[in-house]
Formats: sequence, structure tokens, C-alpha cells
Amino acid sequence: MSALPRPTALLCALAAAAALLPTATPARAAASLTFGACPDSVPRPPAPDRVECGRLTVPLDRRHPSGPHIEIAVSRVPASGTPAERRGILLVNPGGPGGSGLPYAVTKRAKLPASVRRSYDVIGFDPRGVGASAPVDCGAMGGLFAAPGADPVPVGPRAERTYLTSQRHMADDCATGAGARLLPYLSTEQTAYDMDAIRAALGEPRTNFLGVSYGSYLGAAYAARFAHRVGRMVLDSVVGPWDWYDFDVVQSRALLRARDTFLGWTAAHPDRFGLGGDPAAVRRSYLRVRRGLAARPVDGFGPAEFDRAVYRALGRTERWSGLADGLRAHLTNGAVDDLRPASAFDSPESRNYEAANRIVKCADGPGPAPREIVADIRRIRRQDPQPVLTGLEATTCAYWQHRPDRRTPLGGPATPPVLLVASAHDPVTPIRGARELRELLPGSRLITLENDYSHGVFASRGNGCVDGAVAAYLVDGRVPEADVRCSGPGLPPVPAS
Repeated sequence: MSALPRPTALLCALAAAAALLPTATPARAAASLTFGACPDSVPRPPAPDRVECGRLTVPLDRRHPSGPHIEIAVSRVPASGTPAERRGILLVNPGGPGGSGLPYAVTKRAKLPASVRRSYDVIGFDPRGVGASAPVDCGAMGGLFAAPGADPVPVGPRAERTYLTSQRHMADDCATGAGARLLPYLSTEQTAYDMDAIRAALGEPRTNFLGVSYGSYLGAAYAARFAHRVGRMVLDSVVGPWDWYDFDVVQSRALLRARDTFLGWTAAHPDRFGLGGDPAAVRRSYLRVRRGLAARPVDGFGPAEFDRAVYRALGRTERWSGLADGLRAHLTNGAVDDLRPASAFDSPESRNYEAANRIVKCADGPGPAPREIVADIRRIRRQDPQPVLTGLEATTCAYWQHRPDRRTPLGGPATPPVLLVASAHDPVTPIRGARELRELLPGSRLITLENDYSHGVFASRGNGCVDGAVAAYLVDGRVPEADVRCSGPGLPPVPAS
């Protein structure tokens, strides 16, 4: 049995009052955090390590501490070293926005260098709106979970109008499902305050932090508000300091470069994959699959599902061979089993992720104008007529019922030196973002894994140069004298068929 049951979703602003804790007492002193058993969704680390979970009550709106409250689910794996080795707490976030961090304390910690595991209590948490922390639900999300879904690449004025209408419906569904009055408070900035509440509840003077992907954006937002509380901070696979919509557009162009690299890699191994002996031939095979599924979806797997599979595969090179095999299988026998992901897109966890993703992005800053969306899609299609637009998630912010008047503050000159880590050819968070965020974090250093094409680097790619430099910073506080360039693995090896 789970000692940390999943709360009901926040269905609307008024119904949410029941799910929120109507606490009349302001958070004058640090709220308490008592640990006990974890829910079944949190894996158990091998003995003698242990994981424990608790819930922390925080204000929905930090400006009104006496108003409604929510609970944040927190997990902890204590440091395995001696008291003399302990450096404090290391909060971790896996990305998103929308990713559940409760199990991440266990899963990410298992990959950390031993010296880091010995030095830190690793703290995971579900950000507000996610998982076990007042989870949000946007219902149908404008048809996002339909199977097969509508083609996500609109071609021509009529398709563009249909696309924009679906984004409007998604915004309306989120206002109804989560509650329009709650939308402003499910933001990165409010989550940064929750992070500091966790620090205070644990009685720690500093927040040490490891954030991956969206977690880098969250860390930079924390630094903007709590520079005096920042200990050692590692921002891995960095989101640039832009509006979310602008980030999505940058990413869509990087995905085209990554796909070209994938097509070239596949063409270099024609006997293994059988999709063609040059990039142009492999591209033709790719387009045959995509166009065929658009014309005749297979068991609910159409162009939207195909693009999601490609989006996922391009982010990690170890998934490239699976994508190539899936393309060949479909061309051979019409099957989509090798393309379809193992977990259902319309699962409760996925629905929560997609809802939280849009709500957070639209709470973090101004959205685009509809005409800007159409112009950008046309520009991307001029670059490549068949782009992968799965990551254009902030398009719905054009119709959001809450319109922020400013973007989320990130970084600042008072922040202590931070380590930024990036893969040279990461298509999900292009390295340009790390370079631009570093300008907001004076004294920080950038560690680049050269000749690498994957998303997620530290304690992920198995690179001793990266992991050693980051561990020395986390454990001993050693900031590299200059930026660090590490040799990467290059294109992935080809597994046997």
C-alpha cells in the first residue's frame, strides 16, 4: 500500500478549493516535512540505501501566504557517506515542464558518481501541477489525445486555420480542466518558491541543485529569486533564456539538423537498415512511411503519432537504430509496432505531463500572436517541407486565458558560479541556449561534450571528463578555470540486427 496517495486532479478553480488545503495560518516559520513510506511509483534503491517520502504544504500564491495552499510531494535518499563527507542537500529535477521528480531522486542518484552519492541527500519532488503535487488535467486538450491525431504539420491556409483552432480549443480545455483562476500560479517562478520552501523545511542554509533540460530553466529561475541561497548548481542540457514559444521554434530547426544527421548515419549502413545507400534515398523511405501513415493510419497510428516517435528518437542516439528498424518494418510489412512507444500517449501520466507542460509554459511569459505562429510554420516548411513540429507546445499560449505581462526572470549577477553542461549537437536543447544563459550567470562555466548528438549529459552519457569535472564541483566546490571541452562518442555504433 502507498503511504502517499495520488491527489485528485484540479478540475476547475472552484472545485480546486477542495483539493487545495484551505490553511488559515500563514507560513510564518518553515513548514514541517515529515518523511515516511513512498508510493509504489517510486523505486527502491538497493540496500543499504533507502528512499523516504513526505508532503510539504505551500501557499498557492506566494504573495498571499494566508490563502489557499497545496501540497508538494517530496522524496529523499540520504547521503551514503560519513557525516564529515556530507555537503547538504541536492535537489534534482528531470525536465519537462511536466516531468515527475519524485522517483528521480532514486533513478538519477543511481547514475551519479559515488563521491556525489556519498556527499548529498538527493531530494526529488513533483513540481506543482505534476504527479502527486496537485496534478492538473486539461481533458481532451483540443484533440491532442485522439488516435490517430490530426496531422501536426499544417499545409495551406485551410489547414493552418484548423491548426490554430485546435490550439484555441486546447487553451479552453486547460482553462476548464485546471481552472482559469489557477493558471497564473502553476508557473516556474512559483515552483522556485516551492524549492526554497523545501530547503527551509529541511533546515538547510543552501540549495544545491541539479536540473536537466527544463530543470535548467527552473534552476535559473531559482537563482534569480534566491541568489543568496544558491549553493552548487549544475544546469544540464540548457534551455535558453527565451520565451517558451521562441525556444520551441529554435528546437524545431535543430530537429531538422538532427534528422539530417540520422538520415546520413542510416545511409552509411545500407546492409543493416535497408532504407537506401545515400541520405536522399533514406529520406525518400522516411517520407514514404510518413505519407503512407497520413493517408492510411494503422491501428490509430498516423502522422501525429509518427512525428512523436521521431521526436523522441532524435533526442538520444541509442534510439536511432530502433527508429530505422521501425521504418524498414513498416515498409516491409506495414507494421507500426517498432515505431509505437511502449507507454500509451493517453495514459494518466502522459495526460498530466502534457497538461502541466502547456500550463507552465503559458504561465511563464507572454505567448505568440496567431499570425506569428503561421509565419514561423511557413518559414520552417520553406527550410524543409516535412518538419517535425511536435515540440511546438507553446503555440496554445496564443489563446491562453491568463496573459502574463512579463517573462520569468532568469539568473542574475549575484548568483555564485554555476556549471552549465551541454552536448554539442543536442537537438532538444540546442547548445546556443547554454551560451546565452551563461551571459546571465557571470563567473559560470560551460562544459561541452563535443561530437555528441544526445540530450542529457552529466551522469547520463558515461563520459568521464564531464562526470569528473561536475563531481569535483559538487563535492569540492572546484570551479574550472575556463570552459571545458570533453571528447564525445561521435555517431552511435550500429547494433546487430
